[in-house]
Amino acid sequence: MVPKTFQHIFTAVLLAATVLSSCSTTRVLEEGQFRLAKNEVKINGDKRLSAGNISNYIQQKANSYIIFGWSPSLNLYNLSGRDTSKFINRLIRKMGDPPVVYEASTVASSVKNIDRHMEYLGYYNSDVESEVRVSGKKVKVKYTVTPGRRYKIGKITYSVPGGEFGEDFMADTLNLSIKPGDYLSEASLEAETERSASWMRRNGWFGFTKNYYSFEADTLARKDTADLRMIINEYTRNQSAESAKPFRKYSIGDVSIAWDKDLAFKERILKDMNTIRPGALYNEREVNNTYSRLAALKVFSGVNITLNPRDTADIVDCGINLVPSRTQGFKINFEASTNSNGLISNSPQISYFHKNIFHGGQWLNLSFLGNFQYMFVERGVRANEFGFSAGLSFPEFLGLPNTIFKGQDIPRTELNASFMYQDRPEYTRTMISTSWGYSGSLSRRRFLYQLYPVQAKIVRLQNMDISFIERFSGNQFFFNAYIDHFDVGSGGMVYYATCADIIPKETYRYVRFQLDASGNVLSLFNGAMKSDRHGHRMIWGIPYSQYVRSELTLGNTFFFGRGDNQALAMRLLGGYSLAYGNSFSVPLEKQFYSGGASSMRGWQARTLGPGRAERNQYMTIPSQTGDVKLEANLEYRFPMFWKLRGALFLDAGNTWYGKDWGDEGYIGRDFFKSIAADWGLGARLDLTFLVLRVDLGMKLYDPSVSGIGWYGPAEWTRKDCYALHFGVGYPF
Repeated sequence: MVPKTFQHIFTAVLLAATVLSSCSTTRVLEEGQFRLAKNEVKINGDKRLSAGNISNYIQQKANSYIIFGWSPSLNLYNLSGRDTSKFINRLIRKMGDPPVVYEASTVASSVKNIDRHMEYLGYYNSDVESEVRVSGKKVKVKYTVTPGRRYKIGKITYSVPGGEFGEDFMADTLNLSIKPGDYLSEASLEAETERSASWMRRNGWFGFTKNYYSFEADTLARKDTADLRMIINEYTRNQSAESAKPFRKYSIGDVSIAWDKDLAFKERILKDMNTIRPGALYNEREVNNTYSRLAALKVFSGVNITLNPRDTADIVDCGINLVPSRTQGFKINFEASTNSNGLISNSPQISYFHKNIFHGGQWLNLSFLGNFQYMFVERGVRANEFGFSAGLSFPEFLGLPNTIFKGQDIPRTELNASFMYQDRPEYTRTMISTSWGYSGSLSRRRFLYQLYPVQAKIVRLQNMDISFIERFSGNQFFFNAYIDHFDVGSGGMVYYATCADIIPKETYRYVRFQLDASGNVLSLFNGAMKSDRHGHRMIWGIPYSQYVRSELTLGNTFFFGRGDNQALAMRLLGGYSLAYGNSFSVPLEKQFYSGGASSMRGWQARTLGPGRAERNQYMTIPSQTGDVKLEANLEYRFPMFWKLRGALFLDAGNTWYGKDWGDEGYIGRDFFKSIAADWGLGARLDLTFLVLRVDLGMKLYDPSVSGIGWYGPAEWTRKDCYALHFGVGYPF
């Protein structure tokens, strides 16, 4: 049976969707205008062809839809009146998308585009027909494509200049991307010319491009077969034979590196980064590698590489000109939230960076951060956290010369240290940590990695409240989480995104995986360590932690609408940690928590979970954590006016204990009933280089509330039913 309050929620959401979707999508059209409601592509026969790909060649696109033909931005636009002199109508139109007005002339153009594309794909004499259907003031256009004849490639012959050029070319023919038996198409031939020309440029043939290639296909000798002749002329497709000049193989001549000497920078570092060597055979790949290496230093805003061939010799001189960028600056980050219970939290952070601290592209980062929580309704109840961190990054793999790395990426060596002080009503805690490792990127900065062979931390707790100790003394999970400990291990992170922009403006997806393991090396020396009364092995009188912790995040953001001004962002996150060996529970600072500006936004950070457990009474200010975390987030982003964007979001998830400690926080107890849910509204001020946001999250379902736990519309603004968050950047 569906809970009554859930019925209220469902009814309210259904009513809102009905009102918005029932609004006419043609009411703003002028007399004689029709809305292009849909383009449909039907392909007869060949199932290998993609209707979605062919749709890209339709000249006029219909409005974008989210699901089942529903476009909230289109419906919103049509809520406006015809009188655009009224501010409210202009505002609504700015927030929505106008209907696409059907233009009959684009249908014939689309048919020609599709026909040309079919020939490009190797389908000759295809038949493309269009059908226009009108219903009221809506038009649907159907394109029916009957693929034409295809030819398989028979034998391949070559007509190329002789001498060294011909020898180099023929040596690469085993790597041809087109083979006998493949279907002939302009697309595959174009791809092969790009590949082959690139290979030649990597072998000294400076200035050689795909424009020197041409093809002849004989389709008469054998049925459905095309014998292919690959031709390379010493003049381009746009030139005549009179313009022919013999191809020349070049070596590197002089190499110079210039930059503004007001920027103090060690020339040795630049020479190590440069892979273009005098006397070496010209290789386009080395030019690209040098560009990427120098740009990765982030000290130069521009990296310009010019190549000048000499008239009297087969030599090309190289000039590298570097334009310095700003090397120092500050970054400020701030998050704040409050809820209806009067709990206020804010987390300011200020960082100083220097990208050339030792005049060789070494990065220095100094950060000061804090987290301040206090109960507005209860004076003196607060929790303060102060921290300082320092990081130093070297543009080299310490101990190895940069010259041994042949690609675009050189790993950076990272040295980090931090100090954190936490003052809560129940205790004070200090954490000192350090790490050493490497970071870098691959595949045009889309794949990032961090590897830390050494991560070390020491945690000390002082001034523990006696009543706090007595409360958790019977709970082994809490007892082991709140003790002094050493944390020595290794860790790493890999991150892949289809778009490397800081604030992407096109559809992209990403994957992030993090893994930490601690205590395993130390456990090899257990026999030499003393034990305390609980069986913990000790180092200098302090137990060490032993655990493994992993976290996986999958994200996908779709851009759509007029000018891709709307987005649907989705994220799935899962985390799991396991204590073993010398530990009964994972250290507190490594446990998962939910809630906050980038998590479950109906709750403040650390106020949700674990599972269906009620808020623990050990903490004056909540600090709910668990061994396991699962979370799903969905956010619809849309324009409003000026630089302001709106958001509608839905979050679901929680944290749990991985072991059964005898309460409702265990993941194996009523799992589905323990998944929390919230929804909310947000606003974002998009300044291009910076996004400021505010989110109001309201609870839909709170598993910690005994009984049903569902919240209806009348309860969303009541005490303990919502949270307000301020932040910088998108939540995911």
